[in-house]
Amino acid sequence: MRDILVTVIVFGLIPYILARPQVGIYAWSWLSYMNPHRLAYGFAYTMPFAQIVAIASLLSILIWKEPKRVPVTGLTVLWVVFLIWMLLTTAFAMFPELAWVQYERVMKIQLVTFLTIMVIKTKEDLNILVWVIALSVGFFGIKGGLFTIQTLGGYRVWGPPGSYIQENNSLAVALLMVLPLFYYLRLQVSKSVVRYSLSAAMLLIVVSILGSQSRGALLGICATTFFLWLKTPGKILSGIAILMVAISLFLFMPEIWHSRMDTISNYQQDSSAMSRIIAWKTSFTVANHKLLGGGFDLWTQLTYQMYADKSMWSSGTPAQAAHSIYFSVLGEHGWVGLLLFLSIIIVAWRTASITAKSVKTISNLKWVGDLMRMLQVSLVAYCSGGAFLQLSYFDLPWHIISIIVISRIIVEKEGINFKKGHRSIAHDSFEDASTITN
Repeated sequence: MRDILVTVIVFGLIPYILARPQVGIYAWSWLSYMNPHRLAYGFAYTMPFAQIVAIASLLSILIWKEPKRVPVTGLTVLWVVFLIWMLLTTAFAMFPELAWVQYERVMKIQLVTFLTIMVIKTKEDLNILVWVIALSVGFFGIKGGLFTIQTLGGYRVWGPPGSYIQENNSLAVALLMVLPLFYYLRLQVSKSVVRYSLSAAMLLIVVSILGSQSRGALLGICATTFFLWLKTPGKILSGIAILMVAISLFLFMPEIWHSRMDTISNYQQDSSAMSRIIAWKTSFTVANHKLLGGGFDLWTQLTYQMYADKSMWSSGTPAQAAHSIYFSVLGEHGWVGLLLFLSIIIVAWRTASITAKSVKTISNLKWVGDLMRMLQVSLVAYCSGGAFLQLSYFDLPWHIISIIVISRIIVEKEGINFKKGHRSIAHDSFEDASTITN
């Protein structure tokens, strides 16, 4: 029954995608984040629904009469340079057969994020995209939160099989990243029942994050909660509320959870933690020896034999991945790749800050400021939780960066002077200068 339902929905959306490419972006996001076909048990499980939707979206964009533009900004230029650099590192990868497979997967994700920038142009379209992303990932947070409460935290929460967020640790970080999106959506709705529902969803997501029993997520949730508190008004009341919820959840979690979290301070005795440290040091060594890094998927036994510190092998076996967004990029794309990766995140943060400040006194664009601040919190979640996970090429952070770019374009179209925070009469020429026809 689930297989038929998912198939009917996907193919039923095709005519709407061909008529309006934005629908294709929504459908692709739903399929990529929620993976509804992975919740089925028959023929739909292996159906390439995302590929079908992507092809339909490309066809829709080709026949779309609207201008197809990608903004030329410091952020998008850095982004494109990083993609070109990854092409070079793949061409000279240590294991070309493995690298090209992963490169193709990464480029498919990057293509859709750039298509998102091209077709999402209005507040309404952007808010729908935020709803789709938040609910698609949040589904597993709500479901996992209820499961954690039902089992009293005795079991781990997992994500959809065969996805980037299948592992409990990865799901926890993804949930951390969408938590601020739920808060943003809560600020935008007026109906009390929807606001209360979103608040309940946020609480269940936090419970689910703890229920994942992810040690990295625990560190990430501390950083994310702190920055979320900094970005919210009424800091005294919100601080008290956050503290009360934190204490309640801490006391609710079972002994098995507390025991696992205690290993954070005793990482030398944990084989999993030590295997990651071996992988991190190997990344450092590979980057120092190879300007282009080792290329995608270099984490093989041969790589460790060539570059790993053998003296550490007694404390843990080498990991099959870097388990860090930073060391993953460092090992696979070298120091230049890491510099580009970090620069993109920093410039995205800066763009969000400038955009939020530019609309601070403009009432009809207040929503942009709210969104930018919450996306910054999402970036904090990614940068803190991702320090221990292999999520460098995960769709969500790149989608967040694309939303930042789109928001700035929307503000520019309103004629906002980014330095002074007011509308400029000559904003049309500024818009033309900041875009390029695709």
